[in-house]
Amino acid sequence: MARQLKIALIPGDGIGGDVVREATKVLDVVAGLADLTIDYTSYDLGAARYLATGELLPDSVVADLKKSDAILFGAIGDPSVAPGILERGIILQLRFVMDYYLNLRPVRLFPGVRGILADKSSQEIDMVVCREGTEGPYAGAGGTLRMGTSGEVVTEVAIHTHFAVERIIRDAFERATKRRNKVTLVAKTNVLVHSGSLWMRTFEAVSTEFPGVETDYCHVDAAAMYMLTTPERFDLVVTDNLFGDILTDIGAAISGGIGLAASGNIDPSGKNPSMFEPVHGSAPDIAGKGIADPTAAVLSMAMLLEHVGEDEAAGWVQSAVAEDLLTRSGQQRGTREIGDALADLASRGQMKA
Repeated sequence: MARQLKIALIPGDGIGGDVVREATKVLDVVAGLADLTIDYTSYDLGAARYLATGELLPDSVVADLKKSDAILFGAIGDPSVAPGILERGIILQLRFVMDYYLNLRPVRLFPGVRGILADKSSQEIDMVVCREGTEGPYAGAGGTLRMGTSGEVVTEVAIHTHFAVERIIRDAFERATKRRNKVTLVAKTNVLVHSGSLWMRTFEAVSTEFPGVETDYCHVDAAAMYMLTTPERFDLVVTDNLFGDILTDIGAAISGGIGLAASGNIDPSGKNPSMFEPVHGSAPDIAGKGIADPTAAVLSMAMLLEHVGEDEAAGWVQSAVAEDLLTRSGQQRGTREIGDALADLASRGQMKA
């Protein structure tokens, strides 16, 4: 009997709908090969709903999303809405209510892709960043006094708890045992002494439970430099919310661009459905023009398949992307053309296995 997967779709704003459409096209192909039945439900979260109703993330939608097996998210943000409203009210709020404490971001240079580091090979750029997703400066602690006056005061407080720090570090060590047995902590212990001490002490304590895993430490500014000079230094990187956000954009640059960058918002406990999304933004200036590259969304969907235990199907998708990237040779193709090519390549997955 075919396994049924309930997939929630949140296209969001801008090119979100364009790339999600192509990702589901590829998913439908591999679902047929893997004896899966996909039940899609789409949710209209984003600028259009907010402008029409004032709603960002209604409780009723959250309740419905929790009934799904996983969520595929497109992009958020639109110039018609002030910065921060949609981002905080939808994507960050989803991370809080679904307890997505692990923001998982692979950084991989595929063969045939030319990144900004011309002297580095695909073997040298292959890491995963485990970014804490529920705390840090993004927790929303802060405020403004005397706004608009010469005496204006603002605070943006970073929140770090032992509970959250310990669980993300533990997850990173566990993932490292399935890769190359190395974990690098990135923090700023010499200046951010309070949070830095918590992260370092917790990192050292958890490391004693994983004697076979090599450990390393970098200040965040040094880590940014090393990602550009010696990316082969890194395998599993664990860091806080803000540092992870910045470092993974560097990671996207060295692995071929943000159009190839996938991510997962994970609740490792499995209590809530995890959510997968391309790292890129909504790019409203090109929305609907058919020129957005859907590869990052397709790779995010591969992460979704792997997360729900469909490793073989995920492998077909990843292989399709790798083959497509190897043969692109700078050719200009539209959103639908790339999606069709990836679907076709993925359809041959069983024959190549």
